[in-house]
Amino acid sequence: MGTIKAVIYARYSSSGQREESIEGQIKDCTAFAERNGYTIIGTYVDRALTGRNDKRPEFQKMIRDSKRQQFNLVIVWKLDRFSRNRYYSAKNKYMLRQNGVRVVSANENIAEGSAGILTEAMLEGMAEWYSENLKENVLRGLTVNAGKCKWNGGTLPIGYVINEEQHFQVNELTAPYVLEVFKKYDDGKTIKEIQDFLNEKGITNTKGKPVSWSAVQHMLSNRRYIGEYSYREIVIPDGIPAIVPLDLFERVQEKLEKNSKAPSRNKAKENYLLTTKIFCGNCGTSMNGETGTSRNGTVHRYYKCHAVKKKLNDCKKKSVKKEWIEDLVVNETMAMLMDDDMIEAIVSMLIRLQDEENTALPMYEKQLHQTETAIDNIVTAVMGGMVSKTLQEKLTQLEAAKEELLVRIAEEKLEKPKISAEFMTFWLHRFRKLDVRQEAHRQMLIDAFVNAVFVYDDKLLLTFNFKDGTRTISLTDTKIAVDKNTGSNLDCSVALNRNRNFDTKLRFCFFARKHRNNGIFTKIMHRF
Repeated sequence: MGTIKAVIYARYSSSGQREESIEGQIKDCTAFAERNGYTIIGTYVDRALTGRNDKRPEFQKMIRDSKRQQFNLVIVWKLDRFSRNRYYSAKNKYMLRQNGVRVVSANENIAEGSAGILTEAMLEGMAEWYSENLKENVLRGLTVNAGKCKWNGGTLPIGYVINEEQHFQVNELTAPYVLEVFKKYDDGKTIKEIQDFLNEKGITNTKGKPVSWSAVQHMLSNRRYIGEYSYREIVIPDGIPAIVPLDLFERVQEKLEKNSKAPSRNKAKENYLLTTKIFCGNCGTSMNGETGTSRNGTVHRYYKCHAVKKKLNDCKKKSVKKEWIEDLVVNETMAMLMDDDMIEAIVSMLIRLQDEENTALPMYEKQLHQTETAIDNIVTAVMGGMVSKTLQEKLTQLEAAKEELLVRIAEEKLEKPKISAEFMTFWLHRFRKLDVRQEAHRQMLIDAFVNAVFVYDDKLLLTFNFKDGTRTISLTDTKIAVDKNTGSNLDCSVALNRNRNFDTKLRFCFFARKHRNNGIFTKIMHRF
């Protein structure tokens, strides 16, 4: 697995605090990164700015920079440095996660509590919900356009222009270069050489920027260049003007396929689903993904304690197999979601937290009701014959106040959308339909519901985002809980190596009631 690149975000809220506060945060975050094998590539700092909103210059710059996908993690001293408002925290973590970035704390051993993580995932669900509704509303019109071979938006391929009727037309200036690209590749030129050729000729993409390596690769496989129009399931041969002859296009596809199978090219990146969420139970250090090849050529993938790898302490924790532990976590998460009582409890918690978080909207709505009542009383008095300049002025003031309150309510609803219990239940039930064999679905389950996994020599601690509260459970908390709730000394490593059908080999001890305020729901797993 490649090196995880990270940035540090530091903040203090009061001008009374000193610069040493920032220095201390950066020092702790840097030490945390070194312990866990993360590479720091940048730092963002906001001084004398509150964490109750996200209107912070460096914070917003960090969010924008995440779109470039140059880093995988944001490290904060504590999670309250990122945000002190649950909604803004969830909203911005959602935006970071869309760019492949996670937030971790240097001084809190596992991820943030239930409210933030589930709200974050719920926002993603809402975005998907609205997106699906939008698709239904516009799909009919787009399908009609497709039947007429009209352009339905998206990136326009080099070599084409769109006329007033939204039909594809050959661009006489750039189309010859497209044909030349196919000929050069057919003659044995590499994609990099073709990229250099296009940039030397001043050919740019639709945004006016130089042509990239991936753009050339996409160009060589784009079937529009042989005149094929496609939109979703609709495919119309000869639907648009062709630029490349079919025989040349097919020869290029054969060479692309052959070159893609060449050794040492485009190796697939192995995705370790529990990255930043799995910890060594012995020393508390992150366990990172590792790949090794045995003498017979077999590839082995596992999670290894970073402290053991770098010999940072005397920890002796053995590595655990990637497939085994990821399967276990995914299956147990899915089992939790199949429990109707669990779903009901999660929905109740989220509704309550949502109401607690949004205090402004009820206040504005109450003021609106009072204002409307006052307006009605004045109108009734006027209709009854009580007409005066004072009443008219008061009515004007109340109507202006009503308009202002309506604007504030609309803004509040847009900024902090109200999520109904019905939608929450619908959203949670959708997880039951996920295919746990698909990596994207497995990652979705882990991101939304798994708080942390602590791996001991003789047991495994799996924490879910479930119970009330937001305090992050520490390694000390887990050790106390484990010591109080189990006496098993059976070696879990035996199960790791031998028991592939682990569903029948494990039992679970629950101690959620002892930790109601930890923001987690916990299972300790042992062999029978």
